[in-house]
Parts: sequence; C-alpha cells; structure tokens
Amino acid sequence: MHKTWEGWECWRVEFRKATMNDIETMIDLRKAQLMDEGAVADRDMEEELFHFFEKHLSDGTLIQYLVAADNQIVACGAFVIYHFPPSYSNRSGKKAYITNMYTNKAYRGKGIATNLLTRLVEEAREAGIKKLWLGASKMGRPVYKRFGFVETEEYMELNL
Repeated sequence: MHKTWEGWECWRVEFRKATMNDIETMIDLRKAQLMDEGAVADRDMEEELFHFFEKHLSDGTLIQYLVAADNQIVACGAFVIYHFPPSYSNRSGKKAYITNMYTNKAYRGKGIATNLLTRLVEEAREAGIKKLWLGASKMGRPVYKRFGFVETEEYMELNL
C-alpha cells in the first residue's frame, strides 16, 4: 500500500499478519510499548512473552499484525479471542481483546494506528466476533474514541 502523509515523501507501508518467525520482533515491540506507557522494567519477561506469543499464535487465538515502513517494523496491533458462554446478544460467545497496539514514535500521527485498527476490527467481524474491548493508554484513547469505542463500567477486576 502506498500512502502519502503530510510532511513525508511517498513511502511504502506494508501490513501483514505475524507468524511464528516474528516472535522475537513481537517481544521487542511489546517491551517498547510497555516502557512508553510508563512501565518499570524491573525484571526480565522475555520467556513469558515468548511462551504467550508461541501458544496463542499457534492455536489461532492471537491475531497480530505488523506494519513495516522504511525496511523496518514500525507498528503492531493484535486481538486475543476469548470464548464465553453464548448469550442472547452474542450467540457465538466469542469476544476479542484489542492489545499490543504500538507505533514507533517517529511514525505516530500518520494514520498507521487507525489503518491497523480498521484491519483488526474487520478481521474480528469476519471471525464472527460480536464484541471487542480494550484497555486504552492515555495516548491511544483519542484513536479509539474516533473509531467509535466507548468507555464503559461493565467490568470489575480483582488483583490477586
């Protein structure tokens, strides 16, 4: 896909689904995302991330996209599929959590996250998913609101 954004020369942006060969890149992107969101890297978590990506990519419950520009991966986004008991409003019981939305600082504000989110929502729709939810960072909140996501008080959490 070729796209021209204000202030940039015409450059090629490619969106593709991640594969098992991309796990190391996905680990690096996840760690960069967490640091941008203010997390403190007080311990190594590469093994846990590796096992998460390996398991969920292989069983099809993680759909992860990578975005390449200028011969490097500059953004990513994903959803994790969860199965709940069917309900009257969601007969399949499938819901998906949007996660791993990250864009390299040099590429932010250029429409990449919106394009990526559009692809994720369409993919979820095609998979029969009736509800998407997410935890938005302060930085990502405007993108999701423009897309139509609304804040709810539907869930309660217990940290163990």
